[in-house]
Amino acid sequence: MPRRIIEVDGEKWEVAPSGRVTQFVRDEFGLIFSRGSGPNREQRVARYSPLGARNREVSLNELSDRQLADLLARSQPSWTAPETGYTR
Repeated sequence: MPRRIIEVDGEKWEVAPSGRVTQFVRDEFGLIFSRGSGPNREQRVARYSPLGARNREVSLNELSDRQLADLLARSQPSWTAPETGYTR
């Protein structure tokens, strides 16, 4: 799966499609934002409705860094999301 790196407030976040399919199939996609490694790794999850392509990878490439930063600002912690197995 393709990944992107964005910088928000001096922190680098890796962004990748979650791979989880919801009942909305191609009308809603999930993204996992990750930073750090090992036990200090932080993950956050966001879902969005694509305005262009209806393919996860292509849709991720169509998003600007600013749009990804906005999604990160509205994301939820990993322990509240099924995409990450509700892990902390």
